[in-house]
Amino acid sequence: MSGARDLATLLARFPKTRPPLLPKMQAIYTRQYIENRGGETPAASLSQRLERWLHHQVAADVKGGAGSAATLEIGAGTLNQLAYEPSSEAYDIIEPFEELYRDSPLRGRLRAIYADASDVPAGRTYDRITSVASLEHICDLPLVLARAARLLAPGGSLRAAIPSEGGFLWKLGWMCTTGLEFRLRHGLDYGLMMAHEHVNDAREIETLVRALFEDVEVRSFGIGRQLSLYRFLAGRRPRLDVAAAWEQRFG
Repeated sequence: MSGARDLATLLARFPKTRPPLLPKMQAIYTRQYIENRGGETPAASLSQRLERWLHHQVAADVKGGAGSAATLEIGAGTLNQLAYEPSSEAYDIIEPFEELYRDSPLRGRLRAIYADASDVPAGRTYDRITSVASLEHICDLPLVLARAARLLAPGGSLRAAIPSEGGFLWKLGWMCTTGLEFRLRHGLDYGLMMAHEHVNDAREIETLVRALFEDVEVRSFGIGRQLSLYRFLAGRRPRLDVAAAWEQRFG
């Protein structure tokens, strides 16, 4: 019963409202985001190297394969996951931020680009729905996850890698790297940027995935959940009745 109450309390927080940015941060937001995703600064480059664990976890199920699995990636950003994926004729993405992928040389590997999960055509299904460092950004996460669950083909899986937002080691890590670099470059508190971007913590994301899928696998890059930098979640056997209820409630 406690678990049900906890889930109900969590669902009541959605859809979330993103905290506004200070005008000075808003002015540099797009460039900062692209630099961070592209590893264009020393701290961002270090983060990109550590984040290889995320990419490898998500792609582990197709490693060495021919890429025949139909894939939908949620929040594809600069398309950096494609470097870890085999070539495929059926690789679609959801990404509302066109500036991130517009000039990517990997764009030609995509079959379709959607700005929102609701744009995916009716009847299209996927063997894999993936996400790398994206679910923590989504204000209407229960709705997006519900739509993802209903887009999975029989036997398909959700494969999501996320930062361990809310944990001690994750906070210490960004404060001593990206946060310090950001303050030295701009004289601003990177914590405000993180609060704007990471509206969901790792515990919330895992709770939602466990509620939506009967079979959930969890791995951590670190020691347990608090002393980890990243977390990987694989969800199989979606509870379609839960997905339908969440779509009705939040759609």
